Amino acid sequence: MKRLLALLLMWVAVPLAAQTGLPPAPYADRQLPDAQQEAAARDLMEELRCLKCQSQSIADSNAPMAGDMRSQVRERIAAGETPEEVRSWLIERYGNWVSYNPPIASAVTWPLWIAPILLLLAALWLARGRFRKTKDGE
Repeated sequence: MKRLLALLLMWVAVPLAAQTGLPPAPYADRQLPDAQQEAAARDLMEELRCLKCQSQSIADSNAPMAGDMRSQVRERIAAGETPEEVRSWLIERYGNWVSYNPPIASAVTWPLWIAPILLLLAALWLARGRFRKTKDGE
């Protein structure tokens, strides 16, 4: 019975031991010393989606993954990369979905940009009969 109780306690304790004890990323919540670099990093962080929260930018999210991404953005900008280079690196790593402003030229995203225009044209074509006058003067 003691062994069964010990096994049950170990089974319950395993998820508790899985919690990370690692410290947060160095620049997750700490700003860059250069105000211009921090402004560029902040602007970029507003345009990047948190992969865990999905409805928040990495600037607004408190998720550990968003903190890691904020730190990566700040570290890369501090190293001299442009915000566009950092965005490209993140898109390469996580896919177009990470950006709130995905590129139009991608084979995956162009239907998302063209679909509203096609739907509007289809609606206008279908509605043209409703607004057209009849030839008999009715």
